[in-house]
Amino acid sequence: MAAIGLAEQHRPQPRLAVVEVTAWRPDRPEYHAKVQVLNSRVASDAASAGWQVVRIGAADVTPAALLAATTDADAIVIVGGEDITPRFYGGATGYEAETHHFAGADEGQIALVRRAVELGTPLLGICRGLQIINVALGGTIDQHIDDGIHRNVGVPIDEILSTHDVELSVASGLARSLGGTQIVVQSAHHQSVARLGNGLVAAAFAPDGLVEAVEHATAPITGVQWHPEAPDSPAEQLPLLLAALSREVGARDSELVAA
Repeated sequence: MAAIGLAEQHRPQPRLAVVEVTAWRPDRPEYHAKVQVLNSRVASDAASAGWQVVRIGAADVTPAALLAATTDADAIVIVGGEDITPRFYGGATGYEAETHHFAGADEGQIALVRRAVELGTPLLGICRGLQIINVALGGTIDQHIDDGIHRNVGVPIDEILSTHDVELSVASGLARSLGGTQIVVQSAHHQSVARLGNGLVAAAFAPDGLVEAVEHATAPITGVQWHPEAPDSPAEQLPLLLAALSREVGARDSELVAA
């Protein structure tokens, strides 16, 4: 037993890459500050849970450099941010409420998802991260949805997050990870999944029928459209999602050892 305990003590920390759009938005300080609050929560909660965390701005490096910097990551989280450049999903510019685009970040994050599918690297996408997963696998995006429940409109950026219910599929990994099929979330998005990407299944829905989460049928890849890292989200959501990611890493390591 002592030998097992010693082995546990010397087990290396799992490495988590938290991939954001950019670390710099000097032209939009209020928006950037809000995004940083959310992204910092992901990094800090992961570190508290025992992950060795590195944060990378996908727009701040080349796509090749992003792939190189995350080669040794045991798992990846792609967090929120601006709209995806429409050409990556066959869309056009000029749509309602269009935001700034970071095509280099899109290209790099899309490549990350495709590599994760190929190698079986556990990956979690949050908000934009879910949409990146979908686009990377051939899916499309509804460029502007009716405001309804998914974000608060005409309010300061600190009040944009909207609280609403989500129903998880009974058979989904998310339902097992979060301990049920009915949850309350916070979201702030004006785009949503249209056509699902190859290998993806819808794992959760909002009351208006919009897809709120996706899971890959064979790879350990999950995307949620809401913000579990928001300060007013249920406190357990982000830790439970990170714990699920950790279990996926353990399962993958066991498979590699068995092989």
